[in-house]
Amino acid sequence: MTSESFGRRERGEQFELCDQSVLKRENAYTGRYLVLLDPQEGKRGMEALRSRAGVPGAEQVRGAEAESAVRILEEPDVSALFPDLGVAVVGVAPDQREALVTAAQEESSIIAAEPERLVYISTITDQSREVTGYYPTYRSDEDVLERHTTAAMAAALGPAWDESDHTWGLQAVRANHCRLTGQGVMVAVLDTGVDTNHPDLAARIAGTASFVPGQSVQDGNGHGTHCIGTAAGPADPQQRPRYGVAPEARILAGKVLSNQGSGSDGQILAGISWALSQGARVISMSLGAPVSPGQLFSPVFETVAQRVVAAGTLIVAAAGNDGGPVNHPANCPSILAVAALGKALHVAPFSCRGQSLAGAEINIAAPGVEVRSAWPMPQVYKTISGTSMATPHVAGIVVLLAQMEPGATAPELKKRLISGAYRLPQPPENVGAGLGQTP
Repeated sequence: MTSESFGRRERGEQFELCDQSVLKRENAYTGRYLVLLDPQEGKRGMEALRSRAGVPGAEQVRGAEAESAVRILEEPDVSALFPDLGVAVVGVAPDQREALVTAAQEESSIIAAEPERLVYISTITDQSREVTGYYPTYRSDEDVLERHTTAAMAAALGPAWDESDHTWGLQAVRANHCRLTGQGVMVAVLDTGVDTNHPDLAARIAGTASFVPGQSVQDGNGHGTHCIGTAAGPADPQQRPRYGVAPEARILAGKVLSNQGSGSDGQILAGISWALSQGARVISMSLGAPVSPGQLFSPVFETVAQRVVAAGTLIVAAAGNDGGPVNHPANCPSILAVAALGKALHVAPFSCRGQSLAGAEINIAAPGVEVRSAWPMPQVYKTISGTSMATPHVAGIVVLLAQMEPGATAPELKKRLISGAYRLPQPPENVGAGLGQTP
């Protein structure tokens, strides 16, 4: 097994030395590093990086300081430290990388470090994969169907559902029979932003923040608006059918990917920090970067997820659309990986599968083929497919569970979600516990 991270042994896990070959792959990394710090020794760790590896001075970014996060992440000669997560995004000169490796291995206040990934929402072709050897994608759109038009997909599409009043996805998770609405619960969707003028969503947006330099939270892509609609679209949309699982949830829209569909790990971490500061009970991330078979999860994102769970919040993420192993960051043990189902409740051919590695399993499945939801004006609605569409179904279910049991911890919410799933006659590595169900 290989890992793209390096650092010290913690909690019985060995974080292996970085495979330096991955740093040579085109268009995979930003050139900066994510550094996981001991929360009690963050200042000492940053000082060690500065003195031993020439890492520039760090500026602290609190969760609510979105503008500061954008400014700092944009400047190559400044490091961003997120104290609530215990993570820093640092720049380091190429000739200082070995010094960074040494500092991460020897300094007790530094737990791990790894290259910061570039991430994308746009569909990446097989040719791109051959060029880069590693093609991070944050994608989920109608092109998935075009690339996977097979007998298996035809079977996944399944029988016709009557969607005159509720989308087939809401019927499958039984949201059409649930009396809970998500009232008073915050759901954060970290994506390409939101159409702040959408007639179905505008009145319930509790907070927005953009972590993309030079771009407002206004969604110029559509992906983020679609995911927000599935998680928390209204009970009475401008046009039927209803498509939102938790119709009275309060919406937090964090823009971590640009209108062109690109972003970085640092922007995602900034979005997570912001969502926590705003009181989100669930963070939905319909995004993922493909990993190689046998590749370990990111220790930085895993530890961040553990700290988020300890704060009372669950993270759900898309398993991925390349049909391979569960993507980053959904392959982290403390992040729920969501697979996509078609209308026959069979796993979609494009949906990633689990591996026999810690965290690399599918946790749960949800509707992800031909899903109708909100879309930026003037189109208003659109039907697309992918594990990105399955993920906000699960986020909406978690919102309803949090409303039902306001005092539940994040592990308790996860337990109720998994135990309440509808078992499917398919391998757990494809569908996890089964089809997510509303309480």
